[in-house]
Amino acid sequence: MNEQDETTQQTVGVHAGYAAGQLARAFTTAVTLEDPDTRRRAGERIRRWRDVVDGMAAGRLAVGSRTPVAGLPAWVTPEVVRGGFATGAASAGGPLLPHESDTARRAGIPADRAALFAHWLTDEGLAELHAMLDSGAYEVAVPEEAALLTVAWLVRSGDRLGALQLLETLRPFADRLRFAPRPGADAVPGTAPATAPAPGLAAAVAHRLTVGEAAQAIGRRRPNRAVEAMHEALTVWNPFSGDMLALWLETAETSGRVLARTPDEDWIARAGALLRRYERLSAEHTLCTKHRKPGENPAVLRLALETYVARRALAPRCLGQLRLAVDSMVRRRGEPGSGRHRELRARQAADAARPPHHALAQLVARRLSVLPQDTGAPDVGPLLAPVTEEEAGASGLPAGAEIPEPTRRVVEAALSAPLATLVARGVVPSAEVLAGLVPQLVASTAALAYPDESLRALMTANYLAFRNRRSLLLLNLERQVRVEELPWVAAVAGLRRKGAAGRSARTALVHLSEVALQGFPATILPNPLVRELSTLARQAGEDVPFVEELAADIFMGTFSGKFLASAAVAGRLLAGSLYERYYGLDYELVVALEEAAHGRGVLGPGTSAQRDFADLCRAYAGTGSRGWSVAANGTVIEQAQILTTHNLAALAGPLGAAPAPGWADLARRSFTAVCRLTARIPHHPRPLPTIKDAAYAWRQMLFHLSLCPPTGQAAVLARLEEETARQPDHVAARLAPALAGLRLVAAGGSFDADGTADDGRARRFLGWTTERHWMRAAPGCP
Repeated sequence: MNEQDETTQQTVGVHAGYAAGQLARAFTTAVTLEDPDTRRRAGERIRRWRDVVDGMAAGRLAVGSRTPVAGLPAWVTPEVVRGGFATGAASAGGPLLPHESDTARRAGIPADRAALFAHWLTDEGLAELHAMLDSGAYEVAVPEEAALLTVAWLVRSGDRLGALQLLETLRPFADRLRFAPRPGADAVPGTAPATAPAPGLAAAVAHRLTVGEAAQAIGRRRPNRAVEAMHEALTVWNPFSGDMLALWLETAETSGRVLARTPDEDWIARAGALLRRYERLSAEHTLCTKHRKPGENPAVLRLALETYVARRALAPRCLGQLRLAVDSMVRRRGEPGSGRHRELRARQAADAARPPHHALAQLVARRLSVLPQDTGAPDVGPLLAPVTEEEAGASGLPAGAEIPEPTRRVVEAALSAPLATLVARGVVPSAEVLAGLVPQLVASTAALAYPDESLRALMTANYLAFRNRRSLLLLNLERQVRVEELPWVAAVAGLRRKGAAGRSARTALVHLSEVALQGFPATILPNPLVRELSTLARQAGEDVPFVEELAADIFMGTFSGKFLASAAVAGRLLAGSLYERYYGLDYELVVALEEAAHGRGVLGPGTSAQRDFADLCRAYAGTGSRGWSVAANGTVIEQAQILTTHNLAALAGPLGAAPAPGWADLARRSFTAVCRLTARIPHHPRPLPTIKDAAYAWRQMLFHLSLCPPTGQAAVLARLEEETARQPDHVAARLAPALAGLRLVAAGGSFDADGTADDGRARRFLGWTTERHWMRAAPGCP
């Protein structure tokens, strides 16, 4: 067994244990939790994870392969659970769905997939598919559901040979998989299908939630028990406690000591009435329980009142407790009727008068209900306006009441606007959220290349469904299935027009790159966003080597050829730069390796170019051995990210992305993120992930800084010092070695071989290490 096979075997063994652990967790959830919905979901997880474990044990599942299920080709969408494990089932398989049973009943055919497949190829079935294409009244939840619509489009366009070839590919799976679309809402007559593409990414709009989804989320808001209890305390029990306090204070002399005077019969009668009122209130208002708790001031006053009414006297201990409680309440609130007490009661009354959040949420849900439900809202201002006079009359809510922040956030998520606007308004708070929105727009941009409107709508729907396909756990440099590999997409690939569509794709690619850089300068591009950028690059005909973030726990010790190509792109952009000198790189060597490999055509799997790049990363990481460990893998992967800049050079170099605020602004904001992350370290029980994120943000900062002219670099470096001076002492102490190293390199110096200088007072800031990270050893760090 060679070294690569040993590594593969180790990795598969690790993940077999992971699958068994997930199965055990699902069992525990199903047994211990009482909520029926949670138990049902746990039962479904048990079924899926049992399929994973049994399939691995029986050899039916090939962990790490892009075709993990025996008998299913790569294009079939597998059912995938957490961690990238295939269960052995197909997402388009399983029992018939209700709409399939309805189709079989209407057509008078057996209720099975083979019969349904044959039905859709009859004149009646094709006519129904053609009607769906024309109206857009269909839904594609998994990519396979676009297959027969593509067949119908090919038949109508006269390409019967293409339709037959596609059917031959689909037929072996016709008895198992669902190849027909789901019925959707009818499109408005005379309009384009609902999925018609937008004119371009920069002008196109997106939304995190549809209006309908936002309305459902808000409509589920229910009274908050804690808030309702507080409201009850303010409106019921605080006034009642005030009345008890006032009654007891009637028995005090000027010294303030209660029961200094013997209460008369009128006082006893009023005390009895107060106690009867308490019985009535406690039966009607049950949310707040403080008045029942022994030792709490209201309970002490009430129990003393009950005892005195019954016995006309209090034991010394009870009297002492009563006087302590009265003194405490007077100190905190003032005597009833005093100015301080009236001010407190006024503030509490104002708080109690505020409408409950769930009632305001229901009002906003009613505002949303009159809008189209399957898209975003172009303007959320009216939806978030204070309660109007008309609404107040209908709902009982006070006019002018403001919509609470939790409800506002949900409605903001339904705003339909360009990506740059959503990022600027904070509706898209992270690169990960941005990656989730981009498929809406990339799908439309990619579909522009098709000549027919109905085909563009179909390919848009197919792309969106494909992007919901969960990634597989892959080993040995295998790559995820691309949308172009789907047989029905390949069947119409020859129809794509490259000219204007390619230019639109490139414009969209540059715009998306700038939005990501400008919005999240300190964050590495998440893999879903990298995939969308790669798709746009292919549509634009741009040979840009985008690279994904690799997982250290499944790293096989080598890199695909695009990593060397990406590093060479960085080398051509950053040769001689602050970035190259800070990380101690030799970009001249990297470019020479890539050019030699490219000239020989040896950038493919298993080539010397791949081995050379992996060896270079190991050399920079200082891990001479190829032994397997997560930490050692992480150090090697980090060096690959440094060499490639993890796609930053690809965006700024070949694509020419130029964020509007300028590179200096991005560098300053990245350093602010470094400080923010560093501040979290002492409060985190496991700080290493935070340290890694800070190191990645530091690397982003160095890239942005390296694209500034020398005068701009000097100005930014001065600003970094000013920003550090504003930070807490422990943040400045942790960052001091990194900043000293940056100053050293900026002044023309360099680190020693171990990444330190000046007797360890200056350090190269990296995230991964096989030893204790130096940042943890800083003052105040755990």
